[in-house]
Amino acid sequence: MKRWDLIVIGTGLAGLTAARTAAEAGARVLVVGRGIGSLALFGNSIDVLGEVPPGVNLDAGVSDWIGTHPGHPYARTGWEGIAEALVAFQELFPSPYRFVAAGLTNSLVPTGTGTLRPTYLLPITMRAGAGLVAEETLVVGFRGFKDFQGDTVSLHLKCRGVNISLPRYGLEGLTALALARLMDEEPFRKSLGEAIRGQKAGEKRIGLPAILGLCDPAAVLEDLEGVIGARVFEIPMLPPSIPGLRIFNRFRERLIAKGATFLMGNPVTGVTVKGGRCEGIRVCNPPLETEYRAEQYILATGRFLGGGLWAEMDRIVEPVFHLPVSQPAGRGDWFRERFFQPEAHPIHAAGIATDRSLRPSGEGGAPLLTNVRVAGSILANHQSIEEHSREGIAIATGYRAAQEALKA
Repeated sequence: MKRWDLIVIGTGLAGLTAARTAAEAGARVLVVGRGIGSLALFGNSIDVLGEVPPGVNLDAGVSDWIGTHPGHPYARTGWEGIAEALVAFQELFPSPYRFVAAGLTNSLVPTGTGTLRPTYLLPITMRAGAGLVAEETLVVGFRGFKDFQGDTVSLHLKCRGVNISLPRYGLEGLTALALARLMDEEPFRKSLGEAIRGQKAGEKRIGLPAILGLCDPAAVLEDLEGVIGARVFEIPMLPPSIPGLRIFNRFRERLIAKGATFLMGNPVTGVTVKGGRCEGIRVCNPPLETEYRAEQYILATGRFLGGGLWAEMDRIVEPVFHLPVSQPAGRGDWFRERFFQPEAHPIHAAGIATDRSLRPSGEGGAPLLTNVRVAGSILANHQSIEEHSREGIAIATGYRAAQEALKA
């Protein structure tokens, strides 16, 4: 039986970051996941902490936040750890398709509902949407493409919007993935650019749904801007997320090049624990169940959507290692009286508590498993949706978890 240096359970951004960090250091890495993770659903830009207003330096803002939120996952890494992890992430995406920031501060970018949200790192295909000026912007939707309502987006952004027919297609029900593949074809995107240019009325920026190709989005962007004669930017939309698929594909490509192995499609059905250490995990591929062993393990299975946490009738459980979950006292305390309100629901902070090395901990803070680390949104004491911190937590804690595992 082959023995690994590190087994990462989870294929979201936290798990991929941990796996890549370890593989780059020469470790033998196995990545286990049921699917391709939440990047395909929500991955677009990299939020670090939206609570820090645009124009305020993130280093100071995040450091102050950590000081008033000592249980937050960022308290396990500090700003220095966050910054180091973000640099490592950016290095995975060299020019021309790179992730950029407006200095050391958040930007406001448009969403598929026509609102503006704060974020830090943007793929180059979204950069022109930061600091949007309504009177200089045209939002373009496609007839027959139902995942992006250009009229609604432009209405809320108070800019002009048009819907155009796709060149040679105009098919009802065309999917985001199909459109992205068409964008990878040079004749198609140039014909599309000409159609958009004919709709321009002096606008300097053109907003499109986030479907600017899977293989070479930077080339798609360059071609469209050259034909249209204006800056072009992607606007995130309903799942699937094409920018998220680009991130996943880049991580997978790099990990395979570094010798990592992917085992996807089947869940972890059990673990073997002795003396406070995990000795192996079991993966079921009916009718067979196979055990995989490693020196170190990282749990990065996400929260409820990813199956990292399960909500039973009266409690929340972690199904892989059966770790204790920090959670409200009873089901009646999971949600506040009104669903839509400024304050986050208590259930959103549920998760696994850890020590400073990201090992799962029990009462008193003592580690429960000495060779297991926890990373990503499954960690306790954050409100990543309200904080706009989801990707930052994933990258920072995934990076730190791998570092701690390699030191052990």
